[in-house]
Amino acid sequence: MKVAIYGQVLHEDDRSYVSTLYDELINVEAQIYIEKEFNKKLFDGKKVGHGTFDQQSGLDGSFDLFVSFGGDGTMLRAITYIGRLGIPIVGVNTGRLGFLSTFKKEEVKKVVTEFTAGAFSIEERSMVEICLDSEVPEFGDMNFALNEITVSRKDTTSMITVETYLDEEYLTSYWADGLIISTPTGSTGYSLSCGGPVISPSTKALVLTPIAPHNLNARPLVIPDDTEIRLIVSGREENHLVSLDSRIATIPNGKQITIKKSSFAIKMVEYKSESFLKTLRNKLLWGEDRRN
Repeated sequence: MKVAIYGQVLHEDDRSYVSTLYDELINVEAQIYIEKEFNKKLFDGKKVGHGTFDQQSGLDGSFDLFVSFGGDGTMLRAITYIGRLGIPIVGVNTGRLGFLSTFKKEEVKKVVTEFTAGAFSIEERSMVEICLDSEVPEFGDMNFALNEITVSRKDTTSMITVETYLDEEYLTSYWADGLIISTPTGSTGYSLSCGGPVISPSTKALVLTPIAPHNLNARPLVIPDDTEIRLIVSGREENHLVSLDSRIATIPNGKQITIKKSSFAIKMVEYKSESFLKTLRNKLLWGEDRRN
């Protein structure tokens, strides 16, 4: 078994959990590769019987598992390492809410024991990608997002206008702080905070969620995921922001932004003990009633 381990930060309280994961992988004679910067934090940069990788090299399609150690933000950053390689990924949550990083750090052993026992399934999560009429250095060839692509205002408190077309047919012009184009995976993130619906991860849909719209009849809209979305932003300032998950770029107003479903998907490992519905119940406290 070939396993990659990634994390952005390493708190001292979490070091023992990473060590537990490492030791458990050693017990099953796995080939272990650790992201170079994370390896420095763990082992002062030394290779203690394992390999390393970075954004440019060290990963390929032969890996059986990619373990992201952190919160959902770490998981989203981990996706940029995997890209189109098709490596199954699972998250161990050391953050707070964690819809993507579903495993509790206290149960980190289960990541290995349940994987080797085959007590999991692979769920393909759709991605969205952006196309602009000029290259954006901040995105490069990583023009994709797992959760959402968002356009929003920059350097102003004034709202922006987001002229929106679906498959070349005019939909509306959102007068708002911005617009979120979310995948089903991202429906429990920024979109949910702005009033969007929760969508089951396997649903073939995208959702358009306006951010603080001034036209109060503007509501989130669920559309088929094969829809091509075209946006043109205008406003008082010359530029606006475009974000792909956690990566942000400044774009001049008036440029055409095309958003569509990516040609590849991310393989998420769903353990039988940690299903999406269980995550919803636990994270959103569904069914909880303090009166009982």
